[in-house]
Amino acid sequence: MPPFSSAALLRPRPFPSILPSHATGHLLRRFLPFRALSVSLSAREDPRKPAPDKNLLKAKDAVKDLPSGAASLSPGLDSGDYRKLLPNQAIGLVAAAQANFMRVIVESAGGPPENPGFLVSDWRIGRELLCVVRALLKKIKRRVLVGDKVLVGSIDWTDRRGMIEDVFKRNTEVLDPPVANVDHLLVLFSMDQPKLEPFALTRFLVEAESTGIPLTLVLNKSELVGEETISSWNERLHSWGYKPLFCSVERRSGLGALEDILKGQTTVIVGPSGVGKSSLINSLRSSQSISNEEEINNLLEHYESGKWLGEQRVGTVSKKSGRGKHTTRHVSLLPLSVGGLLADTPGFNQPSLLKVTKRTLAETFPEIRQMLKASEPEKCSFKDCLHLGEPGCVVTGDWERYPYYLQLLDEIKIREEFQLRTFGTKREGDVRYKVGDLGTKQAEPRLELKKHRRVSRKRLNQSILDELNELDDLDEGYWADIEEGAR
Repeated sequence: MPPFSSAALLRPRPFPSILPSHATGHLLRRFLPFRALSVSLSAREDPRKPAPDKNLLKAKDAVKDLPSGAASLSPGLDSGDYRKLLPNQAIGLVAAAQANFMRVIVESAGGPPENPGFLVSDWRIGRELLCVVRALLKKIKRRVLVGDKVLVGSIDWTDRRGMIEDVFKRNTEVLDPPVANVDHLLVLFSMDQPKLEPFALTRFLVEAESTGIPLTLVLNKSELVGEETISSWNERLHSWGYKPLFCSVERRSGLGALEDILKGQTTVIVGPSGVGKSSLINSLRSSQSISNEEEINNLLEHYESGKWLGEQRVGTVSKKSGRGKHTTRHVSLLPLSVGGLLADTPGFNQPSLLKVTKRTLAETFPEIRQMLKASEPEKCSFKDCLHLGEPGCVVTGDWERYPYYLQLLDEIKIREEFQLRTFGTKREGDVRYKVGDLGTKQAEPRLELKKHRRVSRKRLNQSILDELNELDDLDEGYWADIEEGAR
């Protein structure tokens, strides 16, 4: 007698049309007692469930937004590739991204221009193109970010449209916000409206430190607080290991020193909503002194787009919550006449910290780095020391942000454990590489695994017939005992 399979009976599957009507009715009569038994058992269960852990919810959201590992492994173009462009191709800089469209500023174009001008050598340089991303780039998970240097093809110079065919290799990359080829990070907070919170500031600083990009801490709206508050925060931040720059967009104080820092660099301004990121960008761009009329004309000719030279939208702080409103919706690069680019980004209150692990978290705190440097040549006894009071640890807990370090460490531990259960230790990429002629590598999307593919109808019908045959082999006495127990 074949064994009885309860899992096969309780599995909800449609009955095929090839079965006779009396066999279907016979199976339903035998299945009904199991259904009644399952309903009665579920009704007895306690509907109340304990509240989920907040750190676990954060871990689920972080893992859900975790980019695929294949995206970072997918190689881009070298700077020496495509030295000779076709007439309908160009190389440009992604200045903004919104929905499925990219705004690309042309840096070089292939072929001679159709209608060459008398004043400029190539009127196509500096033009703005509205582009879409090639479908193959989406399949191989190669994201196109603001700040990327891209190859644009299928260009219609009349309508100023094109398609991004490939992306050049990046020097640096920032996840929050998504910007590529960044030289400098500017962490912007306000002294008041919204009020400066130490833990929120620590979270942004840890995210900025994890990128390995030089950063500058700027505190705006200094006119809203007194000199004692500014002096207190200045001393406090110096103990953290930072030299803050206090400024006021309203009174235009401290902007000169900030212009010297931003000159000639691609800078990303990050911070919560309402701290004055867009207002600071408008002040920096409007306060630029260009005395020579020829320099003004060159700037207008090189960047002719109104969006490229226009001011950013500015919002107000909510009176009810005391926080800023989300005025800026997408990332955009804006030029400075003295050289360099500014990236205005949407405000967010919780950086994801996806690049930070429990091993690298200590490296993002200047206090821990100073303690480790001061104790040289002596080091912690264990290489994987997390500085939680382990035997032989040289890092003490008598500094201000040590509770913040412990809180972030617990959050990252839960996220890594959840990520390990979700993806495992080895996560197969979505890209495979095909070696073409002359040894060139081409990225192609990997097909789904067989275990994830849909079962064929023939196999599904055969499995149902096998289960029915097993049911027919069971004797009537066995089914009578089952029905009696269900009652």
